[in-house]
Amino acid sequence: MGRNPSRSTKTLIDRFKISKGKFAFLLLCLDAILVTLIISYVPYTKIDWDAYMSQVDGFLSGERDYSKLKGDTGPLVYPAGFLYVYSLVKFITGGLVFPAQILFGILYIVNLALVQFIYIRTDVVPWWVFGLLSLSKRVHSIFVLRLFNDCFAMTFLHASMALLLCQKWYLALLLFSGAVSIKMNVLLFAPPLLFLMLKGLSFKGVFLSLLGACLLQINLGLPFLSSYPMEYISRAFNLGRVFIHFWSVNFKFVPEKVFVSKEFASALLFLHLTTLLVFAHYKWSKYEGGLIYLLRTWLKDTVSKLASFQLFSCKSRLRMLNNEHIVTVMFVGNFIGIVFARSLHYQFYSWYFYSLPFLLWKTTFPTFIRLILFAGVELCWNVYPSTFYSSLLLLCIHLCILWGLWMAPVEPSYVGEKKSHTKD
Repeated sequence: MGRNPSRSTKTLIDRFKISKGKFAFLLLCLDAILVTLIISYVPYTKIDWDAYMSQVDGFLSGERDYSKLKGDTGPLVYPAGFLYVYSLVKFITGGLVFPAQILFGILYIVNLALVQFIYIRTDVVPWWVFGLLSLSKRVHSIFVLRLFNDCFAMTFLHASMALLLCQKWYLALLLFSGAVSIKMNVLLFAPPLLFLMLKGLSFKGVFLSLLGACLLQINLGLPFLSSYPMEYISRAFNLGRVFIHFWSVNFKFVPEKVFVSKEFASALLFLHLTTLLVFAHYKWSKYEGGLIYLLRTWLKDTVSKLASFQLFSCKSRLRMLNNEHIVTVMFVGNFIGIVFARSLHYQFYSWYFYSLPFLLWKTTFPTFIRLILFAGVELCWNVYPSTFYSSLLLLCIHLCILWGLWMAPVEPSYVGEKKSHTKD
């Protein structure tokens, strides 16, 4: 009988198998060298840095009217946390590009270490897949050649997820709120995070977690809310911005007239929310009997504690959630938002790149298909400017991954819970 090629490949990989922790550390060291070489030999790309520094200068000079904080690329459109973070960056670097690149290089390594920690705690991907986390040309560029605020926002988000895996809900929500205050794209993680809170926390836990997150937002924005509240809210939390069609990486194939229309935005929002609800009901709540039953049970428990005057005297945590379930819900929830986002610009790749290996290995696709899809996504994000075909291909790959996630087996929700043997 002939030898099975796939079995031979697996045997070869297993022969060179090392612990994930050691391999992750080796990758951090090698990537740190690569980042150093990029900073030293690849020219910096001027995009938003000067605008960031102009906006920070206005803030540091005492301006509190958000409508007057501007840069050469336009008005400030990020919440107050952005100003505090980049004020600190300016203090450390003196506003100079090269020291800022070094700082962002360190940030890149910290972010990669956080992502590796998340992967190790979930044990979804084999050790060699960790190497994919260091293979994106575009993400290296976003961090150390373009210095975008997305880098800080996603590092805070990944730190928040790491705390969730350690069951530190209150601290995780504070870091999540901090990430939102740097850039609002982090709100794509809000629906899955709220869903996890309802599964893992009592009313007391949910209330105190959200209260802490809200108070942080208010405190960060207080200098602006107390002086020019409407200017701050309308600029920093503008959810109705229309992006330029030329820069769209995901919907360049859509005619510009359709792209900027309210009907197109409404349709994408409907698809986004519907897909979230479908996954929440049929996938993320499968072991609880569906989303409606989960909510009914949570509300019934809350009402019973209210009736017995134990609403705030009970424990904050109901049951300990499974690490794989936490990361799956967070990454898939964000990815659904990515698939139906009205426009993705090049720096937005950092919003979900680090979740791609995890998502691909959650599917039941063969390994070579997973690698082809991963390479296809990276290819589309490195086509500049995006074209009709690159954006159409990216959407098709996204939908393929989403379908794979829909067909994937459901992981247990709680620690100690066994996986169901029934098909989805």
